[in-house]
Amino acid sequence: VQLQASGGGLVQPGGSLRLSCAASGSILGINNMSWYRQAPGNQRELVATSTSGGITNYADSVKGRFTISRDNAKNTVYLQINSLKPEDTAVYYCYAAIRTTDMRLRDYWGQGTQVTVSS
Repeated sequence: VQLQASGGGLVQPGGSLRLSCAASGSILGINNMSWYRQAPGNQRELVATSTSGGITNYADSVKGRFTISRDNAKNTVYLQINSLKPEDTAVYYCYAAIRTTDMRLRDYWGQGTQVTVSS
């Protein structure tokens, strides 16, 4: 199983980006899908989570600006990021709890995609 993240880039303050993360491989089902971020010198922090039941949760710092969504048919999670601030600059990682065809539930991480907010 692999998670492939994409969509990062350089954007001006106030701008928007849409991150995508697609899971592929021997997938039986996916539970939680999340986005984390890690800025230089900081610990990795949870940004947003989408459960298999459709419940979403957000860090206080991104509420109202970030929206997580998922397409279960495509095994893909998205993060729409609006009103970007310089403090949103970080490497963004996707995460998924995936049950594979051998019936085991494991944690998987994407490779990270850089988001830089600067004028």
